[in-house]
Amino acid sequence: MRKPLALIVDDEPDIRELLELTLGRMEIQTCSAENYHEAVLALNQQPLDLCLTDMRLPDGNGLDLVDYIQKMPRPIPVAVITAHGSMDTAIQAMKKGAFDFVSKPIDLAGLRQLISSALKLSSAELPKDRRTRNTLLGESPVMRDIRSRIDKLARSQAPVYISGESGAGKELVARLIHQQSSRNDKPFVAINCGAIPHELMESEFFGHKKGSFTGAVSDKKGLFQAADGGTLFLDEVADLPQPLQVKLLRAIQEKKVRPVGEQIEIPVDVRLLSATHRNLADMVKAGVFRQDLYYRINVIDLVLPPLRERAADIPMLTENILNRLTGGNSPAISAGAIAALQKYRFPGNVRELENILERALALYDGKTIEVDDLNLPIAVSNDSLELPDYDPAKESLEDYLDGIERKAITSALEENKWNKTAAAKQLGLTFRSFRYRLKKLNMEE
Repeated sequence: MRKPLALIVDDEPDIRELLELTLGRMEIQTCSAENYHEAVLALNQQPLDLCLTDMRLPDGNGLDLVDYIQKMPRPIPVAVITAHGSMDTAIQAMKKGAFDFVSKPIDLAGLRQLISSALKLSSAELPKDRRTRNTLLGESPVMRDIRSRIDKLARSQAPVYISGESGAGKELVARLIHQQSSRNDKPFVAINCGAIPHELMESEFFGHKKGSFTGAVSDKKGLFQAADGGTLFLDEVADLPQPLQVKLLRAIQEKKVRPVGEQIEIPVDVRLLSATHRNLADMVKAGVFRQDLYYRINVIDLVLPPLRERAADIPMLTENILNRLTGGNSPAISAGAIAALQKYRFPGNVRELENILERALALYDGKTIEVDDLNLPIAVSNDSLELPDYDPAKESLEDYLDGIERKAITSALEENKWNKTAAAKQLGLTFRSFRYRLKKLNMEE
């Protein structure tokens, strides 16, 4: 079996020697280059598995080499070596496709960890677009692009910020990035930042020592330690209080955490993914989210489209959800019902589609799911009703949609002098469906 071969690019002989010794003890062969020109020659002379390059080179810089490697027919993982505190440069390198970065003075334990992950990525044929098609469904151009980006993001250690509306599938995308990465045999730890009481957040994130506060009856590992070697997914990261934002930034930059009550910092190796349905850029402008943390977690951003912007995917999603809900014995669904779903706005996205289909299975006649069985919330325009913004922290999606329906029905009844048949016709509903809604919303009187 061929030993891995790594290219070391640095104009300082001492650094090259240190890296050669470190990699040699890991049973990794090395070849060296003192500048950009020599590195390019080496890249074209023989198959390589990894590249470690200094950021400053006599005839260029590490970013140029990252660009060159990304354009190769078979890109290899490349890690850049940066001066201490040059976080902006490291972030720029990862945006360009660098696997990861190492800060001077070089921490050998961290370097060995990085090299192991990079070689695993280089040697393994990680699953690509075909694997995600069975879990991230849709053949619309935007979904094909999302799957392609997931494949690329899985080959990096760069922090990814996933944005999109509630129910759009942000955690699903985070899990797919992890599953396709070189960390897929390590833990994937997901946490909803809005679900943890503020006074417990530091302990939950970083752990605590026994006796460090009332109730700390034993040592406890935090989420960072639980995800060590794997991926930490921070959902609704916008809900983090500012004091914890400061500590989170330090943990990300230093790759170390300090449990509550502990005097020393503990090294951790995690890939950070984060998400929120809120606009973090607006929160930065308003001063409620730290700008430095925003730039650190938003090295690469991935925007998930709402379901209404990919209506062509609804038939495939509907078939898949019905099969899952019925164990593979899904009923037929009429063309009219599919058309109604494609016209609906879906404020709750895929999660709402699942709720609608689950309800339809309970209501249909046992043969075919029709439009009335879907009981879609009544479509209203902003011209006729003032619609409140949906805030999942304040109410459930069902309560929000019930409120909209109640307003639309009341408005239609008032305009038709409380004639239910006329109100149903105005709303485009059958009388049966209209009666069902009145009963569901306790509006029969």
